[in-house]
This record gives sequence, C-alpha cells and structure tokens, in this order.
Amino acid sequence: MSLKEIKYIPRNLKDLLIEMKDTSELMVDLAYSAMVYDDEDIAEEVLHLEEKMDTLYYHMKMAAMLSTRRIDEAEEMSGVLQVAASAENIANAAGDIAKIVEMDMGIPLELKLALREAEETIVRATISEDSQMCGRTLGDLELEVETGMLVIAIRRHDDWIYDPHHDTRIRADDVIFARGHDEGVPLLVELATQRAYTPRKVEHERVLRDLEKAVDIIVDMKNTAELSVGLAYSALLFDNTDIAEEVKALESEMDEMKYDLQHWVLETAKHVPDVNQLRGLLHLANASEFISDAAYGIADTVLRDIDLHPIITIAVRESDEVITKIQVDGCSPIIGKSLRELKLETETGVHIMAIKRDDRWVYSPSARTEVKEGDLVIGRGSQTSEEALLEMCACPMREDD
Repeated sequence: MSLKEIKYIPRNLKDLLIEMKDTSELMVDLAYSAMVYDDEDIAEEVLHLEEKMDTLYYHMKMAAMLSTRRIDEAEEMSGVLQVAASAENIANAAGDIAKIVEMDMGIPLELKLALREAEETIVRATISEDSQMCGRTLGDLELEVETGMLVIAIRRHDDWIYDPHHDTRIRADDVIFARGHDEGVPLLVELATQRAYTPRKVEHERVLRDLEKAVDIIVDMKNTAELSVGLAYSALLFDNTDIAEEVKALESEMDEMKYDLQHWVLETAKHVPDVNQLRGLLHLANASEFISDAAYGIADTVLRDIDLHPIITIAVRESDEVITKIQVDGCSPIIGKSLRELKLETETGVHIMAIKRDDRWVYSPSARTEVKEGDLVIGRGSQTSEEALLEMCACPMREDD
C-alpha cells in the first residue's frame, strides 16, 4: 500500500462492499487481459485500481467500527470485514498478475493462447466502421445475450474506458476487450470486425520441454480460481454450507496443482539456458492460488456459521455480476437438453457454475450435462443475462392463460 495520506469520508457500508466486489472482479479480468495481450496500459490500470481498493478497504474498516455499539452488531460486522478483506486479497492477486507484464516476466506464447480458450476467455477486437455496433450503446447491443461476451474495457485512441456501462456508446476503431465463453468469441469478433473469425495459429521453435503439462496446470488453476470466487459468493447469498464446502475442497486442489507446477519448473530449469522464462509461470500460479485462498475466506464465513449482516447478501445481489439460482420446473423447455445444445452461456451470457440434482451437486458441469426436472441451476452473469436465462427456462404460456 502506498504511504499517501487517506482522508476518511463517511460512506454507506453496502455501497462500499458492492464497489469492492465489482472492482476486485474487474481487476482479475483486466489483469488476465494485460498478460494475454502484453498490454502495459491495462497492467498500469490494474495497479491503479489496487490503490483504489486499499482506500476502499480503509473506508470499510472505519465505517464498520463506527457502526457497531453492541456485541451482536460487532459479530455481524466481523463477517462483513472478512468478506471485504477477501475482496482486497483478490485485488492484490490481480495486481500480482499485472506485475508479470510490468516486470516483463517470461510467459510462454503457448500459455497466452491457451488462456484465450479457458472456460471464460478474454478476447480483443477492433470495431469496423461497417459494424452494426458503431454508434450504439452497450445497453442497445445486449452483447451478453447476443454473443455471451461481456465488454470489460474499451481503448479509444489514447484513452481507456474501464468497466463500461449500458450507456457507453461504441465508435468505429474502438478496441474492445471482452470476457465470456470461448464459443462466443467468433460471434463477437465477426460482429465487431465484419470479417470471418480465424483462430490464431503460431508456429515457432519449442524451447521448454513438456510445456503442455505446465500450460494445462495453469489453465486449470485459472478456471478453478474463478469458479471458487463465484461459488464463494453463491454460498454467501444462499447461506449454503454444501457450496462453501466445495470452495474449501477447491482450495485444497489448488495447493496440489501449485505443487505440481513447482515440481515441473524445478525439473525443467535444468534444461533451459535462461530460467527467467519460468518466473512468470510461478508468479501466475501463486496469484491464482491467492485468489482461491481469498474465495475460501469468503466461504469460511458460512462454514463457521458467522451471523451475516444483511448488507452482505444485498451487496452480492446488487453488484455488476449477479448470482442466479433457478429451479427447473417440469414444464420448462430446457429439460432433456444438454448444456451444449442449449448454449446457455452464448444465448444468455450466464456462466453455469453448479447444478444440484436431488441431494448431489455437480460443480462446473460439462457441455454433455443434461438438464432434468427439479434441477437447481446456479450461474453468474449480468442482470440482463439473468433475465434472458429466466426467459429461456420459463414454462411456455398456454392459450387459456
């Protein structure tokens, strides 16, 4: 944290928590974008947002201390502070990822390409003057529903727009950065550029031995870290110990993955002339594990049965990315169809994190998973995406209705 003086300004606890959650999640998306595209401007913005998070956390602690008078109020507020501290830790981990770019650490090109094909990928596209996106706002375009992709940043000449909102208007030559399911990438790129999407293929000399193993571990760690955060907030919102226990289990899995990667690095270091090529991998793995640890910090409030202050669930519900829970009725048109057939993520923009069937949970369900009557589906996305998912799952109206 910088040594600059922070002046306390009274703020609403709920608004502070919402801003901390939204900012930390935006930082993770931007940090991965900066690393994948070697963009120093985005990396600098992440580090700037890290300072903002320090200030928000300071205000949060001051507001919490000033708002309690009794023991029971202090107990409830301890949960709020634990969630806020975890959001701060997620932001710090995002800052560590951004430093990979700032410090020019070695990241193999194969890893950057593989991260673009992770469960939730990052894509960059330049808006053509012929694109139907020109002159329209993000609210008008509803890209989450049309492509399954969420725009997280826009570069306009030398200026940047981070965390754009529904009233942000797209212009020709804008460079947009978006996050979403990999199936939505060609849809968004073709819409933006008016050209057919061609996946990038790079032929070059392989320097590191058995690199595929390291790449697979890092991609799994990224996917697991992001799943952990989503499930942790779900456990909070629904006060669900089963989901919280899964976050705890994922945290243990992350430890194992990090140890596997460390072993690979030690073995590989003997065969490379410059070990700096491996520094970025270790740095990225540590940051991913820190995110998972922070997610466990959020879920821990549920596992330890801390009395949660109502503002926690309100903040999770009112943040930019909302958690959605849907019970599939017997008349729903999605019953019997697989997630691949439904294309829920590209059709609605909601990322499906878990499905509960009877008393069994399926976390990070595969594309082959079929939806059945009575399933409880939990996902995350924007409020627009949530509305689209509810509409897709709703029972068809009968004529006599």
